[in-house]
Amino acid sequence: MSGFDRSDAVDRLEEIVDTVANKRMPVPVREVWAFGDVALGLDPVERLDVYVTKDILMRDDSEPSSANTAPGESEPVDPETEFRESHGIEGVGKSVRADWARDHPDYLRANANGHAAPEQCLAAHLLADDEPVHLEVCNAPFEDNVTQRLRGAQLRDDYTQLLDPRGVCLWAEGTRSDEAFRKLREGELALPTLSAALEMLGMDDDEAETAARELHAWREQQDGATVRGDVV
Repeated sequence: MSGFDRSDAVDRLEEIVDTVANKRMPVPVREVWAFGDVALGLDPVERLDVYVTKDILMRDDSEPSSANTAPGESEPVDPETEFRESHGIEGVGKSVRADWARDHPDYLRANANGHAAPEQCLAAHLLADDEPVHLEVCNAPFEDNVTQRLRGAQLRDDYTQLLDPRGVCLWAEGTRSDEAFRKLREGELALPTLSAALEMLGMDDDEAETAARELHAWREQQDGATVRGDVV
């Protein structure tokens, strides 16, 4: 899949927001943003960029499952043991909700250490493997993480770690922004070029131009659905 017509891109954003708003997610989600090219009024949209603000799962509020009781035992097996034995994945009930994992075992994903990975689970639930969508997942709000990632990219001299600051909030704390969707559909958002946006965040002209080129080049190398998660 090479990209989206603009109307299809906004339709796809609406589907993602509807899923987050109405379905049980692997972790609580607080915000959904669209950023980058889709916010600029481009048509077609080569890749759709979505940002999700999630909570770190401090306490799983899943109901215990009486269906997973060990032979000869009256108490159900704890979720971590259950999914370690069934899927070889640690951390269910600690990093992702146990009831979500039971309802959506095909979406359960682990990191390289074999631990349930919330960002990967969210991507599996929200995206199709072959669609040109990039998902950013973090516990920090979009605007806070823009500045955090800017500092990190400059310290590491790796501008591919930047988060494109040109974003629009579509859904927050259970409230959908119909006005944001209308502006996206009609291409009404007046946003600067990426280099100009980075200058507004404090980069000098030359660094902003270099950073924009590197981020665009990294983006052009991505294929299909991709996800990046971080914790601030």
